[in-house]
Parts: sequence; structure tokens; C-alpha cells
Amino acid sequence: MSTHAISDTAQAAGAKRHGNLVGHLFNRLGMLPVLIVLYLVFYGLTVYFSADGTSNFMTADNTMNILRQVAINLVLACGMTFVILTAGIDLSVGSMLAVSAVLGMLVSLPGHAPALAIPTFLIAGLVMGMLNGSMVSFLSINPFVVTLGTMTALRGAAYLFADGTTVLNQQIPSFEWIGNGDFLGLPWLIWIAAGVVLLSWFILKKTVLGLHIYAVGGNPQAARLTGIKVSFVLLFVYSISGFFSGLAGAMSSSRLYGANGNWGVGYELDAIAAVVLGGTSLMGGVGTIWGTVIGALIIGVMNNGLTILGLSSFWQYVAKGAVIVLAVILDKWRQKQAALN
Repeated sequence: MSTHAISDTAQAAGAKRHGNLVGHLFNRLGMLPVLIVLYLVFYGLTVYFSADGTSNFMTADNTMNILRQVAINLVLACGMTFVILTAGIDLSVGSMLAVSAVLGMLVSLPGHAPALAIPTFLIAGLVMGMLNGSMVSFLSINPFVVTLGTMTALRGAAYLFADGTTVLNQQIPSFEWIGNGDFLGLPWLIWIAAGVVLLSWFILKKTVLGLHIYAVGGNPQAARLTGIKVSFVLLFVYSISGFFSGLAGAMSSSRLYGANGNWGVGYELDAIAAVVLGGTSLMGGVGTIWGTVIGALIIGVMNNGLTILGLSSFWQYVAKGAVIVLAVILDKWRQKQAALN
């Protein structure tokens, strides 16, 4: 063998080892390094562009603000994680949030049934999620088509229920503690989001149902042949997505004591971005809830940093779109590395 051939072989082996090392680190740490780097970059940018060379970005108050802003998206993203793990998609989470928020606020008005407000939020979301799940699982309609249709229809329903206006409760509603209260120094929004994360982790990692969700996402035909009730699994994941959307409706409306048909517009984009950024494969069967947490934090840090820098919301949409594309590219690269290994 010539010297050049030996050198080329050594370089190829070194490149493979490097690729394997990077792939291993990516599989172990996910997007956590990206979150840390992004946080430091925004800190540096806010210092650089500030008038006095200081920044309020890396402060306890702003960190708490980021966590509070992330909470609602994280709840939606947890539900989206269940769906995407089965190789599905739920484009209707924002619309389900709006319908739940409007119905819950209507029930909370004086003279109605304020005590039933929280059950209304949750049951409304659950019923809408079950509607999506029934069409996907029992009618075998493509999830994209189903949730695209319900996204539009439910958005219209939210406007109709609100009569085209904002439903306001001028008195403090019984559930206002959800959006404005705190416990042990932390806002209830953060506690609720943490509870949703732990519940989702427990279902996915500690139950037979969780194993079935991964199996259906990996290969639904093989899962069916092994006796897994694929239809039930699909019904469950869309139902829990709806349930979490209803919970997010309560979280968002309790912040401002009101709701309207515009509630939750574009929230599905943030939820999908958080899930895919967190390493959950759009092909199904691969992903973790902790990855989704990191993905939601990345979106939150990015939104907060761009706002502090004074950039318009239009640039935030551009940035989130770019992040989604980057996440898909990383997902494809990770699949390629896994295949090589």
C-alpha cells in the first residue's frame, strides 16, 4: 500500500472517529450545549449594544421571566412530543387552547358556574383532542390533514364562542392564581409546567403505554403484529395533546383574566420547534421529554433575547423558522450517524 493510500485511510478513520464522538456527545447531551451557547451569546449581545455596557439579560428576574414565558409553550410541547413520537403532528394545539380559554372564561363569569371553570378548560381540551385522535386512529386519516382541518374549524369556533370580542372577567376569577400566583417563591405557571413534564416523563419511560408509544412510532405495522393496540395508542396521544392544550388555555387566560379567538395563534409553531429542537424525530420512535424541555428553553431564550435587543416580532418568526430547519437538518444528521454506527 502506498504512503498516500495509508494517509488517506488514516484520515478517513480519524474523520469517522470524530464523527462518532460528535454523534455520541449529541446523543448524550442533545441540544443542551446549544442552549448554553445561545444564552451566553445573547448576554454578550445585550452588553455590547447597551448604552452603559451592562445587561439585564443574565439576571435572576429575567431568568424567572423566561421560565414564566416558556411554561405555556412547554405544556403544549409535552403534548406535541407524545404525538410526534408516533410520527404524527398536531397543528391544532393553538386553536384548542383558544376554544378552551374562551369556554373557561365564559363559565367563570358572574352568574354562571365559576367553580366549573377549571374543569371546563380541561374537559374542553380533552374532548377536542379525542376528536382528533378518533379521526386519526379509527378513520385512518392523515394527521396533518386532520389537525389542519380542526385547526381552522376550532379557530372559527373560538371566535363564535367569544362573539368576536374578548371575554373579560372584571372580577378576579377563582383560578387567577394559576397565572398570577406563586408557591414557595416560584410562579404557579412554572410549577404546573414542571408537573406536566414529570407526568409526561413518567408515562413515556415508566409505563407499558410509553413503550407502546415508542413502538408505534418506530414501526406501526410491527407494533400491531406484536399485539399492541395501535388505535388506542394514537387516540391517547392526541387526547393528551388536547388535554394539555386545555390546561395551557387556563394558564394563558388566567394571566390576563380574559380570552378571545386570537388566543394561541402561532403557538403550534413554537411547540413543534421545541419538540424537534429537543431531538424528537419527525419520523417517530425517537425522542425524550427532557429534550423537549431544552428545546422549549431555547425558543424562550431566543424570544427573550431578541425582545431585549429591540428586534421586532417579525424577526422572531424568521429566527424560529430558521431554528426549525436547523433542527430538521440535525435530526437527519443524527439518523445518518446512527446508521453508520
